[in-house]
Amino acid sequence: MTTETGHVATLERKKPRQRGKLSEAFAMFRNGKSLTGLIILGFFALLAIFGPWIAPYDPNAIDLEYRNGPPSATHWLGTTHLGQDILSQIIIGSRDVMFVGFAAGVIGTLLAVVIGVTAGYIKGAGSEALSALSNVFLVIPGLPLIIIITSNFDDPSMLLIAIVLAITGWAWGARVLRAQTMSLRNRDFVQAARANGEPLWRIIGVEMLPNLMAIIASSFVGTVTAAILTQTTLAFVGVTPITRWNWGTILFWAQSQNAFPDRWWWYLPAGLCIALVGTALALVNFGIDEYVNPRLRSAGKRARALRKKGFTQTDATVVATTGSAVTATGAAVAAGEKA
Repeated sequence: MTTETGHVATLERKKPRQRGKLSEAFAMFRNGKSLTGLIILGFFALLAIFGPWIAPYDPNAIDLEYRNGPPSATHWLGTTHLGQDILSQIIIGSRDVMFVGFAAGVIGTLLAVVIGVTAGYIKGAGSEALSALSNVFLVIPGLPLIIIITSNFDDPSMLLIAIVLAITGWAWGARVLRAQTMSLRNRDFVQAARANGEPLWRIIGVEMLPNLMAIIASSFVGTVTAAILTQTTLAFVGVTPITRWNWGTILFWAQSQNAFPDRWWWYLPAGLCIALVGTALALVNFGIDEYVNPRLRSAGKRARALRKKGFTQTDATVVATTGSAVTATGAAVAAGEKA
């Protein structure tokens, strides 16, 4: 009976610890800015997935009766010089933008993790060779190289563009991961795992990678942002096929038909979509920064706790920054005086 009671008590002690670890791992989702960014990204991801079914018109359909038409009940975002529906073009074009961005992010992050962590963990000539490889790719001018490669294909696939963008964008993340891995490899928990005879894959996968997840996530966000901006730039300058719809292609046709500045409905929505996706990725990065930086994480916790107790945003910020009980009391008194 005593043994069973002790076992139950042990389980009860473990559950709060496990919930605490899970809560720490998803700390970025409690950040209002990062949550907003994830909602925006989720909206555009849904557009990319279900775009062909929800677009009101065929983006290539020509209707000469509605040429250069402003927004109306029939065409919510107006029409082009050929009467093509701009809203449909934006919805259909979101698929290529999101696919290239996230595919390049996944491939580039995988390259950064494999090369960066390997270069940081091993020693000697192998580490220096991988470091030199990262330095070479850091100084390669990415955009001219992408233009040269894609211009050799009549209709380059979006996967090819994503791979090229990933190859030219992984080096910075690998450099950061190498530096952090070199710091982790001499920590006590890694040395203990090595002394216990743990296999290499477990040391890296179980002991080290969880401590690198925040940096990996930040590298992924940065790669996605750069890939989306580069891909829309390639479409805008006409390197990628101008008959394949994405937001950069819409801007290309608007510029070629002298839509600036009178026909604002042609270029402004596409530009806002690019800006919104970039803003969403930046907001997600704010949440990652809070998770990475212990000071920001603890300050955020204190600020949220004080807001629940009725402090204003200014009072919560002062207390969260100082962490002093005296300051908290002074803020409470000041809040009472204001009331």
